[in-house]
Amino acid sequence: MGILTRFKDIMSANINALLDKCEDPAKMIDEYMRQVTEELAEVKKETAGIIAEEKRTKRLIDENEENITKYDTLARKALAAGNEEDAKVFIEKKQGYVKQGADSQKSYSIAHDNANKMRELHDKLTNDVVSLEQRRKNVQSKVAVAKTQEKINKVTDSMEATSGSIKAFEKMEAKADQMLDEANAMAELNESSVDSTQELEEKYNSTSASVENELNKLKQEMGL
Repeated sequence: MGILTRFKDIMSANINALLDKCEDPAKMIDEYMRQVTEELAEVKKETAGIIAEEKRTKRLIDENEENITKYDTLARKALAAGNEEDAKVFIEKKQGYVKQGADSQKSYSIAHDNANKMRELHDKLTNDVVSLEQRRKNVQSKVAVAKTQEKINKVTDSMEATSGSIKAFEKMEAKADQMLDEANAMAELNESSVDSTQELEEKYNSTSASVENELNKLKQEMGL
């Protein structure tokens, strides 16, 4: 039965293998569950039909037994009334039902065995579906956790990239500070050089003017 083969394949499915082979295991499991539910409905329908056949053959046996009892009673009444020929008719009728009952019993035995097998199969498949439903929830939970972890990983990677950018920025900032410090130092050196030269010039200029003034004063005093 093809439906049972498909069920066997589904029941033996390895959840970890499903996770490895598909991008979204949750969707695949949902598809499996859809198929399983449809196939279980078919099994229920077939089981119901076989159970109905069992009941029908059982009903035929019961009816046959009633007829056997009925004609056996009539044969006895006919003999008690002294009507042997009538008794023979009833006995022949009874024997016909006895023979028919043997065939009916064989049909019922087969139908009963088939019904029991289908009941067991139906119960097992129903339990398997319940188990699959739990496994589906587990898969969905795993997928949800995995997706959350992926988001965290992306955020972490982004933070690491940002951290690298901050470090690069800090290096550039330090380089800029160094350049500014060097420029300021150079400006201070240049300013010191100019100032010392001016002071030296002023020193000598100031000394020369004093000597000239003193010389002129002496000349005036001496009448030169």
